[in-house]
Amino acid sequence: MAEGERPRLLRLVQEGRLDLLQEELQPDATLGPGVQNQHYGRSGDTLLHYAARYGHRDVLAYLVEAMGMDIEVFNSDYKRPLHEAASMGHRECVSYLLERGASVDCLKKADWTPLMMACTRQNLEVIKALVEHGANPLLKNKDGWNCFHIASREGHPEVLQYLLEVSPGSWDTESTIKRTPLHTAAMHGCFDVVELLLERCQYKPDSRDKCGVTPFMDAIQNGHVDIARLLLEKHQACPTAVDALGAQPLHRAAVTAQDEAIQFLVSELGVDVNERVTTLQLTALHYAAKEGHVHTIQTLLGLGADVQAKDGKSRSVLHAACAGQQAAAARTLLHAGLRDTPDGSGVLAQQLARNPDVIQVFQEMDVSP
Repeated sequence: MAEGERPRLLRLVQEGRLDLLQEELQPDATLGPGVQNQHYGRSGDTLLHYAARYGHRDVLAYLVEAMGMDIEVFNSDYKRPLHEAASMGHRECVSYLLERGASVDCLKKADWTPLMMACTRQNLEVIKALVEHGANPLLKNKDGWNCFHIASREGHPEVLQYLLEVSPGSWDTESTIKRTPLHTAAMHGCFDVVELLLERCQYKPDSRDKCGVTPFMDAIQNGHVDIARLLLEKHQACPTAVDALGAQPLHRAAVTAQDEAIQFLVSELGVDVNERVTTLQLTALHYAAKEGHVHTIQTLLGLGADVQAKDGKSRSVLHAACAGQQAAAARTLLHAGLRDTPDGSGVLAQQLARNPDVIQVFQEMDVSP
């Protein structure tokens, strides 16, 4: 078979056409070494990788047993066939490779094991097969995540419950930037997982990552108010805790335009809408203006935010909008009655404008100090 015809073999493997694959390969015994050593595309996958990825156990067995392919062959990312089968949730392929002696904790690029990849899916049978063959749940990848951390991100309570059974200490882990599974579950809105973690694990309230972010902050800045409530009720989270820069959840919610979360903090929890970041003396309104979140600006103003507020360098909210080149935000603030006054250095907000749309706003409204 000519070199240019080999992609046909790849297609047959992808489609699981074992009968046609055998017809292609059996007549010519010289094809064996070529099939074994052929890598396809930039990923460098072999036929064995494709068979495992698409879940064709019979093709996988034929390539291993009849064609002599190495079950530990790796691609450009050092990914083995076991990684492929585990990540796609193909239990029969996983079991076959393990029975043939595949290394259960082999590492691909960034130090991901097959068990970690299996935990990205809600396939408990594959995870059990790997653990029963000796997979170590406590291994960490390059980012410091173990499989428990990964399952927390994906929102799989039943997987987490199983991992706690076979490895009770797997919950007690932090990433390289000190983020816990509770941080990750709160950030991704996995309510059932957060509930499980609070019931079964012993995370400290308001644990902080390297940026000083707490799980409550993660929930708020991503708009997961239900999880924020749960953390308040079940974990004594502090709604006014500050991160490494001195920002509270209110400020982080303003950056990400989470209006419902802002309403919750101010109206229900009594957080001061004009609270300032301790290091820069910025208000939530400054952040919303800089990011150009017009609706959030209106929400904050409706809750009593001070449109005349200035930061530690006497820069107004309008300065923030113009520095961020946010025309719609500047227009909203000017309509709210904010004048273009100089900051502590005598710089007007309009002097910061480089965006023609922002400049036009000042021209249209004939603004002067």
